[in-house]
Amino acid sequence: MLSTSQGLAHEESDANALPLPQGPVILTITGALDRANVGDEAHFDRAMLKALPQHDIRTDTPWTDQAHDYRGPLMRELLAHVGAQSEHVFVAALNGYDVQIPTDDFVAYDVLLAMESDGKPMPIREYGPLWVLYPFDYHNELLSEKMRFRAVWQVMRIDVL
Repeated sequence: MLSTSQGLAHEESDANALPLPQGPVILTITGALDRANVGDEAHFDRAMLKALPQHDIRTDTPWTDQAHDYRGPLMRELLAHVGAQSEHVFVAALNGYDVQIPTDDFVAYDVLLAMESDGKPMPIREYGPLWVLYPFDYHNELLSEKMRFRAVWQVMRIDVL
């Protein structure tokens, strides 16, 4: 179901500081964080997200016509990377959609922050650049309406509640 490859970690002199993004910021994490890089927020460019351990999953979704190979960091590992400990996060998309997600989902279902589909970065028109993606093919309960609403595409911000 899920395979992993280790990304290169950035070593900083301050163990709690994240490196600054060198490219365009595609994700901002706010709220209760132990690690930040811009004030009390964690800003990520694509390279920073790719430096995290990457995971692969092949799954169909309710919005695609067939299964695809998706790649990106696990949501639980991303939140651990910034030192976020919360029972819920609030995920906001570029199109104005937002939803509260229990962090228990990220452990129970290996939820991915998908950055690539079939080996290519996902453009905005195809659910990118980031998609909170559940492994739909592996858990029938994920096809419920409640769970489908938690699969946010065009992610731009995560607020740790």
